[in-house]
Amino acid sequence: MTEIITKTALTDTFLQQKEYFASNTYPSYQERINDLIKLKNIIIDNQDAFIAAMSQDFGHRSAADSRIGDILTTVMGINYSIKKLKKWMKPEKKHIGILFQPAKGHVVYQPKGVIGIIAPWNYPVFLTLGPLTTALAAGNTAMIKMSEYTPKTNTLLAELITEIFPRNKVAIICGESDMAAAFSSLSFDHLFFTGSTGVGRLVMKAAAENLVPVTLELGGKSPTIIDNDIDIKTAVSRLILGKTLNAGQTCVAPDYIFCPQNKIAELTQAFQSAYQSMYPSTEKNDDCSCIINDAQKARLDSLLADAKAKGATIMPLSADSDGTSRKMPLTLITNVNDDMTVMQQEIFGPLLPIIGYNHIDEAIAYINSKPRPLALYICSFNKSFQQQVLLNTHAGGVCINDAAFHVAVDDLPFGGIGASGMGQYHGSEGFKTFSHGKSVLSRGRISLGSLLFPPFGNKIHQLLFKLFIR
Repeated sequence: MTEIITKTALTDTFLQQKEYFASNTYPSYQERINDLIKLKNIIIDNQDAFIAAMSQDFGHRSAADSRIGDILTTVMGINYSIKKLKKWMKPEKKHIGILFQPAKGHVVYQPKGVIGIIAPWNYPVFLTLGPLTTALAAGNTAMIKMSEYTPKTNTLLAELITEIFPRNKVAIICGESDMAAAFSSLSFDHLFFTGSTGVGRLVMKAAAENLVPVTLELGGKSPTIIDNDIDIKTAVSRLILGKTLNAGQTCVAPDYIFCPQNKIAELTQAFQSAYQSMYPSTEKNDDCSCIINDAQKARLDSLLADAKAKGATIMPLSADSDGTSRKMPLTLITNVNDDMTVMQQEIFGPLLPIIGYNHIDEAIAYINSKPRPLALYICSFNKSFQQQVLLNTHAGGVCINDAAFHVAVDDLPFGGIGASGMGQYHGSEGFKTFSHGKSVLSRGRISLGSLLFPPFGNKIHQLLFKLFIR
């Protein structure tokens, strides 16, 4: 039976989860492992159904895009949590200085309680069940607000989650923006949001009313810098999948490229050759995913029209696309400037502006003049060049000679900085995000604390001050 919770049941579900957690504040290792195994099994056993549902939601989505971006990444994350959970749950020993001896210190990672997760539409399985994985590993309950853009996936996920978890442990919530606003206003023990920077501000504002801690996984314009010394074909081979996967609808997709001015023509040719090798056609190619809906397609079309009107050169890399369907080929944009909307907003689609530079300092200065991005990509085998960019720019994460796939590496923390987000998750960082690290100082039968009692000014006090205040 499908159970999608409506707005009228939202508060009731939240209270049920609070009550359940109050009676189970520290789930055992085995209970958490069992939860993760059940979650993993429904993904593996129903992966074809998930792929079909996501394709229906997108109008058409490449099965490989779904299998790589949603199924594989989610299962890998669960397997990693299962492998590492026993270690993560162990109390973490801490050093206690001589002044406080004899004593012991450690940190206990305690579940926070009821976790709210607001999921986006672009990877509706991975960006829903990825946070849920770490929330369950940390011993919490969870309520998940799904995107209204993926109704088929939502229905399937709700059916499957209901089979393995009671509502008071994991609940799927659907609805439009009014539901999202009501969801954000609940007094969660932690609120996790993936989406745009603009909506992230609203979520954080709502959470602040209840002093709810938040993790915001946002986006922004993730730049790529190509070194003058690297072979251009090699650079393109490292970048292109990160931009074309899911038709560019990826928060860490390369948003624009800095290329040596004298190699722009070579770069566009290399992109065209590589793209046409990967996607010989667009319209009749099952490997090409659609833009999620008409509104998003219209937004991308308006970016192209604005850029063209302001002097940009538009270069679609597929000849069989007439621009009417929601299958868009990778489209290069050269001769860009900051007056163009495409250089002001996160693109979130298969459009790729290219900017020429003569010296690396120009590219670094440009990146540093903009809001800090979620990702930054460096194409260079020159260690000095790599370090120059790494140490003089800020980004949530970096790939060197790769693009986007740092997100899938289980032991690398993932998160933004500044306008691209706050907080991190994945692996141990996700476990800690959804846990409270409770410090414990433990003394036995012997305590020297009385040596600090007043009246102050005796020789012991003077000796302590002399030894430790220096």
